[in-house]
Amino acid sequence: MIRCALAAILAVSLASPAMAQLARPFPANALRGALVVVHPPNVSLNGQAARLSPGSRIRNAKNMLQLSGSLVGQELLVHYTLNGAGQLHDVWILTPQELAKEPWPTTLEQAKRWVFDPAAQAWERR
Repeated sequence: MIRCALAAILAVSLASPAMAQLARPFPANALRGALVVVHPPNVSLNGQAARLSPGSRIRNAKNMLQLSGSLVGQELLVHYTLNGAGQLHDVWILTPQELAKEPWPTTLEQAKRWVFDPAAQAWERR
């Protein structure tokens, strides 16, 4: 019984660092921007007033859900998607490694002109 418990703890401890290093897959419609939570659900996105959608999700650099109220006043570099009403729906706070992946579109116009490789999580300007 104790051996089984120790084996389970060992397996989890060995798997955790490996899982933490997995790259997060971003959808092809994710844009990059600078986000400041002003007063939830009101935010500033790239210096412009914007709004979080009902049911929006913000994931921190460890991919854990983060409440918007805990981020008030912080300038965050993010990837984000918009819902049909133009509100921010999914937001990912970027790690330094994710931020280093360039180019990444910051506007819908760029995303329409560029080509996205979902396997490599990379954009190519066309």
